[in-house]
Amino acid sequence: MPRYEYRCRACGATFELRRPMAQSAAPAPCPAGHGDTVKLLSTVSVGGTSEGQAGGAPAGGGGGCCGGACGCG
Repeated sequence: MPRYEYRCRACGATFELRRPMAQSAAPAPCPAGHGDTVKLLSTVSVGGTSEGQAGGAPAGGGGGCCGGACGCG
């Protein structure tokens, strides 16, 4: 089940809730009981190294912008 991060506008507390995606926009009261909360944008970070590349440099290509397909690089 995904985790979503929320912030309470009343007290400033930041907290996470595990809930189904269908309930991600549902109201989420803060742990202190305040109801005025807002869902924060989450970021995803995927890291690692490419095998076979000198110095662990990421592999190039694959299309998309700056992969050669759009003509910018």
